[in-house]
Amino acid sequence: MTSHGVKPSSRVLVIGGGYTGQRFAAAAKAQGAQVWLTSRSAREGAQWLHFNAGEGAIPQLPEGLSHVLITLPPNGSGEDDAYNLLKEALQQQPLQWVGYLSTTGVYGDSQGRWVDEGSPTQPGLRRSQSRLQCERRWLASGLPLQSFRLPAIYGPGRCPFQQLQQGTARLIHKPQQVFCRIHVDDIVGALLHCCGLPPEVRPALLNVSDDLPCPSSETLGFAAHLLGCKLPALRTFREAEGEMSPMALSFWADNRRISNALLCQDLGYRLLYPTYREGFTASWEEEQTHLK
Repeated sequence: MTSHGVKPSSRVLVIGGGYTGQRFAAAAKAQGAQVWLTSRSAREGAQWLHFNAGEGAIPQLPEGLSHVLITLPPNGSGEDDAYNLLKEALQQQPLQWVGYLSTTGVYGDSQGRWVDEGSPTQPGLRRSQSRLQCERRWLASGLPLQSFRLPAIYGPGRCPFQQLQQGTARLIHKPQQVFCRIHVDDIVGALLHCCGLPPEVRPALLNVSDDLPCPSSETLGFAAHLLGCKLPALRTFREAEGEMSPMALSFWADNRRISNALLCQDLGYRLLYPTYREGFTASWEEEQTHLK
């Protein structure tokens, strides 16, 4: 099969050079591609483009872009700065693939039932409603775009190890509540996998989640096992909710299981970390390596 993926001749732009964006950029560079990233603050290096809509800093895009990844969430008003300010410039580029990072929050609360790409989108949270509106606008842009719906993202520096070590972790149980998650490197892997597929077989919508939705108490217990430390006292959600911020409470508002069957069965992507156990272990090892 002819390769449509990232290769040495590719020119890649990452709009939003944060945690996932930098990880994707590093993987694209490793395949020989020329890569640029945007940042809200001015950063040194020719690969960094200053893009801060609030400051009026709008970059002139490199010419001949082949691949673009959009990681920016909606702004405080629910608008998409990348769409509003860069879409027309992107439409002038010879793009082969555009990836947009969305959220599984667009499905809303399924009361713990499984959802897939064909499930209704009924987001209850305002930020998820905004993300769904932005996703729909990108999908209607005429660009060769795929939207990747992501649950909680974890990886090195994004696991509960530091909270356990500092004594700030909270062990909370809410009956029947589960969470879905994905390691950052499986996001990158899924993106690159889809870049390499023929355009006619790329689905417009794709869930990227691991194989094991489970309670947060289960993942925290495994993290404590890796560190060899004690868990905090178990509290019920009802006991703890009065002390939670509105943002913290919002994470407990939705309860759903995300199916990755389209990605892993139909499209043939093999997860690097099928569950949090493999992912936490690898993340802990990477964090320790960086400390040496």
